[in-house]
Amino acid sequence: MDIRTEKLEDLEAVRQVNIAAFDRETEANLVDRLRGIPSTFSFVAVQSDRIVGHLFFSPVEVAGKCPSNLSILGLAPVAVLPDYQRQGIGTLLIREGLKECARSGLQAVVVLGHPDFYPRFGFIPASRNNLRCEYDVPDEVFMVLELESGALQDCSGTVKYRSEFSIFE
Repeated sequence: MDIRTEKLEDLEAVRQVNIAAFDRETEANLVDRLRGIPSTFSFVAVQSDRIVGHLFFSPVEVAGKCPSNLSILGLAPVAVLPDYQRQGIGTLLIREGLKECARSGLQAVVVLGHPDFYPRFGFIPASRNNLRCEYDVPDEVFMVLELESGALQDCSGTVKYRSEFSIFE
């Protein structure tokens, strides 16, 4: 399994992975709309020259009190082709993606996800860092991971996703 940054020639395969993984076009359309925005990261999992997984990060903002130089990304979506799910590909994508975000100097990542899955990467409920989600979701599914220790100590407020995420409303 090779995890690497998405290339231009991967775009259609990435779209198909997202459609197959979610059994709809919504997430694929979201990725297409977010692509090219500064500070986005897109990674693929490749097995036997075939893209079998995809992971995307995009910038979020905190409406409230935070240092102006704070860089936070939202992790979404994570997609793996159905025939390749439950084989650790999503986990590998997330681990490698988070490492690359940290190497790039980003300070934190938020995720809306399963509370039994994301803590294995170090995510904790965002409320512990005085952050809440703009969407009405249970506290335990909105999580944050500090990539830089103490990055969120002077931060509080509501995390706002980019307007492109409005396709889910």
